[in-house]
Amino acid sequence: MTIASAALRQTMVDTQLKTVGVTDAAILAAFAETPREPFLPPALAALAHADAAHEVSRGRHLLAPLALALLLQRAAVQPGRRVLVVGSATGYSAAILAHMGARVTALESDPALAAIAEAAGVTTVIGPLAEGWAAGAPYDLVLFEGAIAAVPPAIAAQLAPGGQIAAVLREAGVGRAIVGPVGRDGHVGGLAFMEMAAPDLPGFGPAREFAF
Repeated sequence: MTIASAALRQTMVDTQLKTVGVTDAAILAAFAETPREPFLPPALAALAHADAAHEVSRGRHLLAPLALALLLQRAAVQPGRRVLVVGSATGYSAAILAHMGARVTALESDPALAAIAEAAGVTTVIGPLAEGWAAGAPYDLVLFEGAIAAVPPAIAAQLAPGGQIAAVLREAGVGRAIVGPVGRDGHVGGLAFMEMAAPDLPGFGPAREFAF
């Protein structure tokens, strides 16, 4: 990438992340040194450093940089930790985590998005998102690339003892960022630490209720 791109990344870090309380040195370095353009459609490359949840295919988005940074800071990701990214799309979040030294499994259901991730250097496994990826378990952290209503049992079962979920939980139309353990009911324990906007991750909405 060009010197201009590097400068734009640093500006993103200085004006979007640091000013809203992102202080973790490993996170700041990962965002400053990981180009975002390869993970976006060419038409959005000029907007790569905007704090936006860009749509990378119909109904699928990357988390906005600030949302991702705040979730990772709250999760206190350390080198060597096993992390599953559910709905990894084109792989930007996985690339950030890998830069931080995490042992990342990027899970995607759309082969076309996985191919973009692979071209950008992110190894991706393909399968149904709600089933997680048991072959890489147990995970210390599971990050969802989009807002969810609850954690599917299959994914909850793949957490290591003491493992956590990092997600934007959608409740009554409001997104709230949370990092914590998950209970048997699929709900994440602990208190949400802030309201956070994020597009829904398809397939993780609330369970349908029958009307009589």
